[in-house]
Amino acid sequence: MTSIYAETTLPTNHGDFRLRAYRSHHSQEPLAIISGYLDRDKPVAVRIHSSCFTSEVLGSCKCDCKAQLDTSLAYIQAHTGVVIYLQQEGRGIGLGDKVRVYALQEHGYDTIEANEMLGFPVDARVYDDAIEILRDLGIKQVNLLTNNPEKIQALVSAGITVSERTPVRTAIDPEAASYMATKKVRMGHLLD
Repeated sequence: MTSIYAETTLPTNHGDFRLRAYRSHHSQEPLAIISGYLDRDKPVAVRIHSSCFTSEVLGSCKCDCKAQLDTSLAYIQAHTGVVIYLQQEGRGIGLGDKVRVYALQEHGYDTIEANEMLGFPVDARVYDDAIEILRDLGIKQVNLLTNNPEKIQALVSAGITVSERTPVRTAIDPEAASYMATKKVRMGHLLD
């Protein structure tokens, strides 16, 4: 069960947000980053974002995760909404194993091949916490900010209406080009 633990106002470079920390048995303290009044009679803009220490903290150019987070925070600041931040590093395999995946990528394997070589699924993330947070917030219909069809399916399967999908468009660093191509071609991500 996911339950609210703490709440505060957080001033950021993107503006002020309401930050709600939850406690869960699935992950370590998922967050709801809320902007503005959430009109639950209309689809609420929602981004479900998984942590990426290497990009968001260290500035890695191997993926577009930080750019997606920044784009999503700017979007909800402009339109109101929620970014749900889940502690699911490395598509759910953890930071240490993500580093092992990176090491295999240095030898020419793509992200899928590297995960499978280490005995992991292509994507081990679960969205139960996000669904429980949406329910806690009273959100039943969303405009989902995503490129990942699995997130859409997870919400629909849980009975949350995905009224529309807003693509999260970011500039792609040349270092991330092959990773992004793998996400599009092999994982079915909805990228332009």
